[in-house]
Amino acid sequence: MFKTVLFPIDQSREAREAAEVVANVVQQYNSRLVLLSVVEAAGDAVGDAMSSPQAVAQLLQNAKSLFSGQGIEAQVMEREGKPAFTICDVADEIGANLIIMGCRGLGLTDDGASDSVTTRVINLAPCPVLIVP
Repeated sequence: MFKTVLFPIDQSREAREAAEVVANVVQQYNSRLVLLSVVEAAGDAVGDAMSSPQAVAQLLQNAKSLFSGQGIEAQVMEREGKPAFTICDVADEIGANLIIMGCRGLGLTDDGASDSVTTRVINLAPCPVLIVP
């Protein structure tokens, strides 16, 4: 059912908490797992540590090791761009059957809903999106 699962990650607590759900889904469906980190273009980033190539490489390696410790082989990808659009583009490119994301809860207000990466991914994704609160 979910042959390919895309898990966009960043350094947030929500992404770390979603990892357990990702592992369960990937193991249950024997899915291919793709970890994605999106680095915002220099003009778009707002003092984010994720703009550092070393921070991104370390994040991806740590996540890959976490899943490897559970017997899950993960492919890692790093892309530059606007997070929501890049996540959806990669999902389409790899033929993802499911995107699993953590949610920061910004969409609970009218102001947060329009700016939320999660909300944008839900509206643009070429496949189902599982949001882990």
